[in-house]
Amino acid sequence: MLMDNFFQIVDERRSTKVYDPHVEIPREELVSLLEAAGKAPSAWNLQQWRFLVFDHKEVQERLLPIAYHQQQVQDASAVVAILGDLEANKNIDPVFDPAIEKGEMTSEIKEVLKKQIEGAYSREEYPRDAAFSNASLAAMQFMLAAKAKGWDTCPIGGFNPATLVSEFKVSGRYLPIMLITIGKPLQKARKTDRLDIRNLIDWAE
Repeated sequence: MLMDNFFQIVDERRSTKVYDPHVEIPREELVSLLEAAGKAPSAWNLQQWRFLVFDHKEVQERLLPIAYHQQQVQDASAVVAILGDLEANKNIDPVFDPAIEKGEMTSEIKEVLKKQIEGAYSREEYPRDAAFSNASLAAMQFMLAAKAKGWDTCPIGGFNPATLVSEFKVSGRYLPIMLITIGKPLQKARKTDRLDIRNLIDWAE
């Protein structure tokens, strides 16, 4: 069932860990969901993410030990590795030049933004911080888009990033952030309680 109400999607999203291993997801469906993920906000619109997709059982089996043998990695219809871009400052031209060509940005504004970006990426901690924060925005948007289209997901932090990089020849430009399984559940995911949000809010004075 497709859901068009945002708050219903948020309320019904669950971390599903038991999938029907016989359900396949078409690549065009994954592309559509990742396109939605790619519309997430990002610092300077540099889109500090890349997606490594595992969508057939042979590669999912290779991924299984990297994810400490979590069976959902094998049984899901696909697994998406969210990668953070440590060199997103290289995206300046492909991101800004089309806007200049369409008259939506001036060359002068691009130069101002370029200096800001270069200043940020010259700081030692910034590329990693930006990779994590911005790629995580895309990850959450992917999971919500998937739920809206009737797919369940689960974010996974328990995996070996170094082995993932080695086994699947991930460029040193990219940092593994998380894995996300996607598929159809064999059993309803457990609903989890949340802390009272009022205890997690401070009002600035």
